[in-house]
Amino acid sequence: MAETTTEPERLVNAYVDVWNERNYARIPDLVSESFAMYDPAAPGGEVHGRDGLAEFIRGVVAGFPDFHVTVVDVVSDDGLVMYEGEISMTHEGEFDGIPPTGRTVEIREMSKFLVADDEVQEHRAYFDQQEIFEQLGLVDDGD
Repeated sequence: MAETTTEPERLVNAYVDVWNERNYARIPDLVSESFAMYDPAAPGGEVHGRDGLAEFIRGVVAGFPDFHVTVVDVVSDDGLVMYEGEISMTHEGEFDGIPPTGRTVEIREMSKFLVADDEVQEHRAYFDQQEIFEQLGLVDDGD
């Protein structure tokens, strides 16, 4: 039996494409004006609104120009979409006051999205930020 992609899943896929393709012009078509993102890497752990999202993505890409999310698995039910993903990125620019290390980072992450009225309302990202710091050589990895 073939699986069908739901409209919320299509919206989330397009949202991920904004990150991967740097297509900031699509943000108003995909996220609500009251959009909220909760991400450990965001300033204060939160991003609000369309402009806030664009600014955050630009900051991430300035530090990690090759930032890319690969969606590995997706589950959805009505307006809830969750995916497991892989993030790869190379630290070639300053990010959050940290000078470039030139190191590549590869991590797994989970993201949860609330979708309503044909817009992404909320994005919550879950990943081990300590693992990123270790791969960047910023902390002792315990070995």
